[in-house]
Amino acid sequence: MFCVPSTEFGAIMNITKGGLVLFSANSNSSCMELSKRIAERLGVEMGKVQVYQEPNRETRVQIQESVRGKDVFIIQTVSKDVNTTIMELLIMVYACKTSCAKSIIGVVPYFPYSKQCKMRKRGSIVSKLLASMMCKAGLTHLITMDLHQKEIQGFFNIPVDNLRASPFLLQYIQEEIPDYRNAVIVAKSPASAKRAQSFAERLRLGIAVIHGEAQDAESDMVDGRHSPPTAKYVAAIHPSLEIPMLIPKEKPPITVVGDVGGRIAIIVDDIIDDVDSFLAAAETLKERGAYKIFVMATHGLLSSDAPRLIEESAIDEVVVTNTIPHEIQKLQCPKIKTVDISMILSEAIRRIHNGESMSYLFRNIGVDD
Repeated sequence: MFCVPSTEFGAIMNITKGGLVLFSANSNSSCMELSKRIAERLGVEMGKVQVYQEPNRETRVQIQESVRGKDVFIIQTVSKDVNTTIMELLIMVYACKTSCAKSIIGVVPYFPYSKQCKMRKRGSIVSKLLASMMCKAGLTHLITMDLHQKEIQGFFNIPVDNLRASPFLLQYIQEEIPDYRNAVIVAKSPASAKRAQSFAERLRLGIAVIHGEAQDAESDMVDGRHSPPTAKYVAAIHPSLEIPMLIPKEKPPITVVGDVGGRIAIIVDDIIDDVDSFLAAAETLKERGAYKIFVMATHGLLSSDAPRLIEESAIDEVVVTNTIPHEIQKLQCPKIKTVDISMILSEAIRRIHNGESMSYLFRNIGVDD
């Protein structure tokens, strides 16, 4: 695992005032690695709590120490059973609230259901629902990382600190890719062009954008419920009304805007889950002459057969952070590498507990980052 050293953070990391309690809300032991790293950096012990599933699959939480009048930080990393993960968090937050905790801060590095943050046809904005549930349960502050859409912060009526993993990924590029000066930052779709531009400007590199790949559900631009009445009903109600129809979109052939020939291609995104679009982008870049292909993302969900598909693909390396545990996937695919981001989460916890400014953690962060 790649760790970013920092004398600035390390010298003061374990200096915290009293009254801090650190809990892990996970019943799955494989999800507690990040919590242990954060506790080690802060120089505190993990709080005593039992989180487990009853035989009927109900979640039970038993806090085994006093939290009255204390700042409680609940770390929750998302497991494959995302709905159980959410219930564990909500029940623990409510248990701390009813135990008279002074403040309850959720540390959720990957915010679940973040892709469901827009209305599509007759669906629902699940991110808004989840934000309301967290606030209602008693959460007073949220620390997260690289929200899929920054506007999700507006769904909460409590403070939200949306930290960035890009400094760690940028440092990985500079230290672990020897010939990175000969690289080009690639957006696998126009939707991720802003992120690619941010990386390219900081590394002083060129940018390329792939356009025309098979469109996935996330890039399907749906405005409102997308359910206009059929033409015959319009005619029946308004005989003289002729509503102009919107011309349907048609994806053009795959093109790469930018030169990748003889270069290292670094594809950047926030989430890598279903890898089909990444594999298609890698094949396109290989055909255009890229001789090495890296994929970098903050959240590595890597669901289903993703490790096997990556291993068999033209991708040379996939770099993700440990916001989500993926040790099993790494055993299945040696191409998957991990960057540790426990340092910035630890510093955020320390600053919030001590009442210090968070601006230090957002230095040089632009609106589009």
